[in-house]
Amino acid sequence: MALRVGVDAEVVANFVRDVAGVGAVEVDGGFLRVVVERPEELASDVARDPAYGWGRVKAVEWADRPRTFENPGFRVRYAYARAAAVGRRARDLGVEAGPPEGLDRREELALLALLGEMPGWVRQGELGGFLVRLADGFHDVYERCPALPKGGEEPGALHAARVTLAEAARVALGNGLKMIGDTPRERI
Repeated sequence: MALRVGVDAEVVANFVRDVAGVGAVEVDGGFLRVVVERPEELASDVARDPAYGWGRVKAVEWADRPRTFENPGFRVRYAYARAAAVGRRARDLGVEAGPPEGLDRREELALLALLGEMPGWVRQGELGGFLVRLADGFHDVYERCPALPKGGEEPGALHAARVTLAEAARVALGNGLKMIGDTPRERI
């Protein structure tokens, strides 16, 4: 946007550094690269903030059926229900949420990046498409990076970190659903 209206990229970088409070912003060929020192801390921040990303956005009407992944509304609702189920099962197994350290798989980092984007999408007032991307990101993590121990496996720090990430996804998806006029359901 800044380049389209003729604003120098370095001016935008300074704004992001000073006003938005982001420390490391690099300019490369007119593009900004924001460097986040500890992106995993975002999951803890989101999981603890019940109003994360809240704002006024356009309502979205998604059909409830068919309940397949071709239906974007189902994908978002199901991601919320899955994230809520992780929390329930974690409590049943005695796995407590913990510091989100060690989240370094591609899927986990992609989900963290999406969580960081949410406030910007809310400010733009368009949340429907973003929620689908966020849900898809959570589904990838759920399927490829299990938060809960399997079989006789002992729960460890990575399980605790992934439970925190699932809780962050649950909070963000739930708030997003409410903002677009939908009711988050923990079971589908």
